[in-house]
Amino acid sequence: CRVSPSCCQNPSLAGCTLFITGASRGIGKAIALKAARDGANVVIAAKTAEPHRSLPGTIYTAAKEIEEAGGKALPCVVNVREEEQIIKAVEKAVKTFGGIDILVNNASAISLSGTLETETKKANLMMDVNVRGTYLTSKICLPHLRKSKNAHILNLSPPLNMNPVWFKNHCAYTISKYGMSMCVLGMAEEFRGEVAVNALWPKTAIYTAAMDMLGGSGVEKQCRKTDILADAAYCILTKPKTFTGNFVIDETLLREEGVKDFDVYAIAPGHPLLPDFFLDAEPDVIGMKLEQHGASPVLKEEKKSTKPLSPVAETFRVIQGAITEDFVKAIQGVFLFELSGDDGGTWYIDLKTKGGSAGSGKPPVKADVVMSMSSADFVRMFTGKLKPTMAFMSGKLRISGNMALAMRLEKMLVQLNSKL
Repeated sequence: CRVSPSCCQNPSLAGCTLFITGASRGIGKAIALKAARDGANVVIAAKTAEPHRSLPGTIYTAAKEIEEAGGKALPCVVNVREEEQIIKAVEKAVKTFGGIDILVNNASAISLSGTLETETKKANLMMDVNVRGTYLTSKICLPHLRKSKNAHILNLSPPLNMNPVWFKNHCAYTISKYGMSMCVLGMAEEFRGEVAVNALWPKTAIYTAAMDMLGGSGVEKQCRKTDILADAAYCILTKPKTFTGNFVIDETLLREEGVKDFDVYAIAPGHPLLPDFFLDAEPDVIGMKLEQHGASPVLKEEKKSTKPLSPVAETFRVIQGAITEDFVKAIQGVFLFELSGDDGGTWYIDLKTKGGSAGSGKPPVKADVVMSMSSADFVRMFTGKLKPTMAFMSGKLRISGNMALAMRLEKMLVQLNSKL
């Protein structure tokens, strides 16, 4: 930084100016607050100026927290899809603080859907925010970053893992996140010696508003707090600019820095954690590891037997008997299951039509959600031995249609399990 370069004996972000996209909440805000405690200047470049109906925080509430933490804040309304808004925010930052030392490309859009299920507008959103937004914000900040003594760009994006398993279930999202990582690969070389460019990615799921929507009820117990990414980001941003071109995993870096107690980062210390996307373990392996650690235990009898835990037809018979009118009113959705393997085929649960119903074949009305999985995993899921969140995150369950409604499945299972 212009004031306190990180090659000093006691690294600090005091006096540094950070431009952080998507900093009104979640990971971006956590990084901002960590820097603010050093006395940094933080530009909050995010869309939310007015309170959102379901998401917490605005650029102004974040600014208040940053000021209270000891930093100086500049809230700017920025949609990274709009080049002019980025330019104006950067100009305002330079005018207010005299320059920019650090850019954190945190803003991101996500839709975990297959190619045929991904609407064009969602694909455009992910490409515009994740790839184009990161590229443009970096390009616009770079002339100012090059004037800093210890400039950094940090992208919240994964290592470039070319295993097809990370593409097959959500191709558009993977392309967009890897686009951010390719910016790291290219810009680190292009600006070597002038600006450090690195990527940071979590080893486990991080509890944010996005994870809340994706994971459903109870997912927070399987996550870590945003603090772990804030601490890892701080480690990177206080290193000299010779530290560049790295794809950093939060836990790996912090262990190298001497951190030993990771329970402090857990939402529920001691609870098994959900691995994040794009890391070396394949989804099936991740699922097995979670089971081994007690997250979704498999009975010894099930492992020994080649037969399913119980027939799919029997499961649907019990579900049919468990459906009540109150249940139908609470869920208001129709679920279609495309099951493979023994006892597979097309099955449905109608929790929208008066009285509700469940059985084989197509539902009486159009399905809101289509779920594809093996019949064995379906039975395990409906008998409480495989959580829908873990099935989805590990690639065992594919979902298309109304994602918000799909996330009510876990709540539905809690009520059904007592009867299954």
